[in-house]
Amino acid sequence: MPRFPDHLSGDGPHNPFPGVRVLERRLGREIPHQLGSNEGLDMPHRALREHFGDAMAEHVYSYGDAEALGIRQRLAEQQGIALDAMLVDAGADSLIALALRASVVFGDCVVGTAGTYPTFGYFARGQGCRLVEIAYDEGPGRLAPDLEALARAAHDHQARLVYLANPDNPSGHLHGDDAILSLRAALPDDCWLLLDEAYHDFREDAGSEFGRRVLPGVIRLRTLSKAHGLAGLRVGYAIAEPETLAVMMKVRIHYAVSTLTQAAAEVVLDAPAESDAHVRAVRARRERLSEHFRALGADVLPSATNFVGLRLPSAELAGRVHREMLEAGKLIARPADPALGHVLRITAVENALAPGQLAILEAALGR
Repeated sequence: MPRFPDHLSGDGPHNPFPGVRVLERRLGREIPHQLGSNEGLDMPHRALREHFGDAMAEHVYSYGDAEALGIRQRLAEQQGIALDAMLVDAGADSLIALALRASVVFGDCVVGTAGTYPTFGYFARGQGCRLVEIAYDEGPGRLAPDLEALARAAHDHQARLVYLANPDNPSGHLHGDDAILSLRAALPDDCWLLLDEAYHDFREDAGSEFGRRVLPGVIRLRTLSKAHGLAGLRVGYAIAEPETLAVMMKVRIHYAVSTLTQAAAEVVLDAPAESDAHVRAVRARRERLSEHFRALGADVLPSATNFVGLRLPSAELAGRVHREMLEAGKLIARPADPALGHVLRITAVENALAPGQLAILEAALGR
């Protein structure tokens, strides 16, 4: 089992400000009069109410529930994940930083794939970690993180943590459940697996038993940004053993998820049919987008996400298309890592195949 840094292994640190919602649950009763929290509880918010309405303004006075119980209860009911095996924070990005803060210290080695979701490397370097990056396994119809190479690197460099996005960003590749379990088994016993599942909802088997499992030595991260459309409000959750989450709570910002964000997330989670319909629509658009570009002779990567990755013949061509589309006011994604400079990523939004929307790219593929 991976160990925690020495300074987090004992009793504390303890959150000095649990917040009124947590206190109410501990006491078993409401606290109707807040006279010591130093919040702007008597701010009239006339300007805010005029602009957004009373309903929105009512959610901005108090700090959010530090335990985000309402969100966790809904996720537990809908996804079958144990309530005490989830921690809610301000999006998957914040959870990546939180997982690093709880599991590694300055100078530790962490391992990832060169060109994968770059926020991991950004945070790892910012924390003073030694980052080892492994090349993608690339071949016909395949651009995937190399799980065997990641495990070897973890042993060779005495890594404390390995990062894997599954499904992958930017390739869209999905490693099967058995492959993930094999990777965990192949890692050193004291090495964490940080499993970024930001695109989990777009898997065809998203509701499987494996998706509900709490895996020892693994911190799984998910988000409400994609399938639930709440990217601007920043809310995501980690799935891990309760003991692991307890350590993450020691280094977590108390009120990272606002009261307004929590209220909005609860409303959206209370309407699962809308999110389910959105996911089905995105999957269908993803397939149409893939078929469209295959018909043009493009090298389309398999995807289990809400986007489609294309491998262009050269990084030069991909760079030119990216620039020309941006100048035309159309933003598609191109990975920053030079090793993936030939890849373009297109989100399967509703108007992606509208006439003229991707004309620059389509023309480039015909050159």
